[in-house]
Amino acid sequence: MPEEQIRTVPDADQPAANEQPQQVQVRLDDSKVAATYANFCRVTGMPEELIIDFGLNPQPIGLPSNPIVITDRIVTNFYTAKRMLYALQATIQRHEQTFGTLEIDIQKRVKAQ
Repeated sequence: MPEEQIRTVPDADQPAANEQPQQVQVRLDDSKVAATYANFCRVTGMPEELIIDFGLNPQPIGLPSNPIVITDRIVTNFYTAKRMLYALQATIQRHEQTFGTLEIDIQKRVKAQ
């Protein structure tokens, strides 16, 4: 059995104006995690929950000729989605500070031939 990990994560509750977010230790057991690569996601939802579908688009430029197969789905509440938004924003900001801006417009990334 894999060893249980303890990770420190920022507390998602909003801190007071001049306070740093508190760090909380959360015990994680990732022995049953399955990793999947995705280059496509679709976000839908209802008033109570958010649905995020992930899949692999084998044809990322132009319109795909075949349907994109959805392989994973996360259903969560909006509170957790907002905490995930903040965590993703902070992670991407750190990445861009280190490696430069991520251009998401594929047409701007493709070199003219």
